[in-house]
This record gives sequence, structure tokens and C-alpha cells, in this order.
Amino acid sequence: MNKLESIEFFEKFSHGMTLFSQLSDFSVGTTPAEVVYTEDTMKLIHYIPTVKKPFAVPILVVYALVNRYYILDLQPDKSVMKKLLDEGFDVYVLDWGYPTGIGKYLTIDDHVNGYINNAVDKIREISAVDKITILGVCQGGTFSVMYAALHPEKVKNLITLVAPINFDTNKGLLHVWAKNLDVDRIVDYFGVVPGDVLNIGFMLADPFRTMIDKYVDLFERIEIKPGDEESQRKNEEMIRNFLRMEKWIFDSPDQPGETLRQFVKDCYQNNLLIKNAMVLNGQKINLKNITMPLLNVMAEFDHLVPNEASKPLNDAVSSSDKETLVFKTGHIGIFVGSKSQKEVCPKIAEWLRPRSIPDEAKKDKTVSDEAKKVKTIPDEVTKDKPTPAKPREQRRTTTQGRAQ
Repeated sequence: MNKLESIEFFEKFSHGMTLFSQLSDFSVGTTPAEVVYTEDTMKLIHYIPTVKKPFAVPILVVYALVNRYYILDLQPDKSVMKKLLDEGFDVYVLDWGYPTGIGKYLTIDDHVNGYINNAVDKIREISAVDKITILGVCQGGTFSVMYAALHPEKVKNLITLVAPINFDTNKGLLHVWAKNLDVDRIVDYFGVVPGDVLNIGFMLADPFRTMIDKYVDLFERIEIKPGDEESQRKNEEMIRNFLRMEKWIFDSPDQPGETLRQFVKDCYQNNLLIKNAMVLNGQKINLKNITMPLLNVMAEFDHLVPNEASKPLNDAVSSSDKETLVFKTGHIGIFVGSKSQKEVCPKIAEWLRPRSIPDEAKKDKTVSDEAKKVKTIPDEVTKDKPTPAKPREQRRTTTQGRAQ
């Protein structure tokens, strides 16, 4: 950088810092929603549908315990939630909240067979369907796979988004570090592990980008055009977008100690899940129990969950209807990058639409279609013949499961 470039960058930096000090409104998670169920610190949030008649099979989004779910609803033009709503789906999400001191005793079983299962039952009750779609993201995808294997009768479709399943890989610093992490020492010391402790680890996985390059890139894009209102508006919106992302990055809930201990040991260090050897509450998780349609979505340039950690899922399950999608983006870009709205969400919606009809409705349609195929006897054939007595009509009843 020569002297002239240095002066220009300093001017942009100075102007940008002035805007930083003036802007205060950079709201996140603005898509209209309501809380329909709470349990401890967990909340089940239902987004208000944006179409008159959403698909009958609702979607439950399960996010990771690290950071917050609103990365999927960062702002109106970068919202996975809003895009799914506009595509006609009925969407719920789990907000894990911020664990309190007693949270140190919570296990993976409490999250999978407790919170997730109770949320699924609540959605089944509200929607009056037997099965729902689960969309699991990152660690939430790992939990969702566990849930689908243990409760396949409640899962209509399973979608995993940048979710680690096979932890036997050295691609990505996170996997390397976790294999040698003394998690017992950390959990025994903290009980509830501070979110910042883990967040620093995630940032160090790509330190130049997360701690230096993004700030330089921001200030380089600042426009210095005094009196130009359009330029000023662009600068302000760019900084608001930046601040929304920074808010999410540093919004790191503390981690339930026993959950973290088991996740590191059973998954990262011993890779039990893909081996069908992981146990929750005395029950072994067998991925072959997953028979429902599966969509496995990955980011090609994911530095936290390399594709090698996600791809083996498709071969591990028994589903005959399964598909893999890989997009040329990164772990965060798949949620908020340009490809998220233009490619990722539309592809997920395209895959999900024909699979969002309840099984009961499909059966009824099949019966109706078969009835239409029955040929009637021409009038001239039956002319002059006595009309036989009609058999008593048989009543067919259907039951629709609801959560108790």
C-alpha cells in the first residue's frame, strides 16, 4: 500500500468509524413469530405463515447450541426462515436460550429425547399431523440425526444442513483440536462452560478472516462522497449488515457441561455416531433406523464442518429416497451469502414440496385415483336386465395421530 492509498484508506476508516458511532438500529430476527411452547430455557418459536394455505407438513428447524438460531433470520433479505415461509412452508425453530447454573447437568439425551421430542410432539398437536419435517443445522443437524434414528415414526423428512456426522477427519482445525481436547478438565472446572471459550476456538479456526480481513474489507468498501445521499445510505446499510453479523458472532450462549463432554468424547474423539455405537439413555443409536426421505446439504468451502464429515450420512441410513447437495460457499455463507437466497433455499424448497403432503392425504388421493379408473358398464349392455340391489356401503374411517 503506497502513501496515497494509505491516506485514502485512513479517510474511509475515519468516515466508517463516525458511522459506527451514529448507527444504533441493526435489529436481527425480524420475521414475525410467536412463542408457542417453553421448557426451562428452551422456547419453541412459530413463524407466522406468509401464504394463505401452507404445506400441511410443518418444518422444525434445530440449530446448534453454539451461537444463536437467528443467523437463519439475520435480516429480511438474508433470511432462510422468510424464504421458506414465502415458499409456502409452515416453519418452527428451537431457541435453546441461555443455560443457567443447573444447565451443567443437561446431557445430549435431555436435548434429543427431551427438548426436541417435546417440541416435535407440540408441533404435531398444533398441526394435527403424525409426522413433521426436521431441518437440522450444524450441531443441531447431528442432534436431528440422532432424533430421527430414535423416533423415526415422528419424522416425515430429514434435512441436514452443514451437519457433522462422521468425525474421523483431519480436515478443519476444529476436528484436529477436539480430538486432543481435555474436555473433562474444562467441564469439571466450569460446570457450565462459558460460550466465549468455545467461540474463541471457532474464531481461531480461521483467524485472519474472522479477526482482521473482514474489518479491512469493510472499510475498503466505504464510499467517500460528501453530500451524496445515495452513497451515505449504502454506507449505513453496509455497516448495519456488518453489525448484525458481529452481534451474532459474539452472541455465544454458555454450554451445558455434560452435553459438551459427551459430544466431544462420543463424537469428535471416538466417532461413535457413524459406527451405530452411540448410546442415549441406554438406547443405542442405529442410523439404519432412518428410512424417511433425506436431503444432505453441504458447503464446499466449509472450514468448520468439512464435507468429509457430512457425506457418509447418506450411506449410513436405510432411506431409499436420499439426495446430496453441495453449494460453492462457506459455513456461514450458506445461511447469509448471495447463494443462500438464490440457490440454497430454492433447492431445499424444490426438494421438500412434493414430500410435504401428509401420508393420510396421499392414501386418500390414491383411493380416489383408483376409483376413477373403474370402468362403468355401458347402458346398452344392462338394458332390459334387472338392476341388482346395491351392496351396503362400507364406512371407511381414518385416524390422525396427535401428540398427547
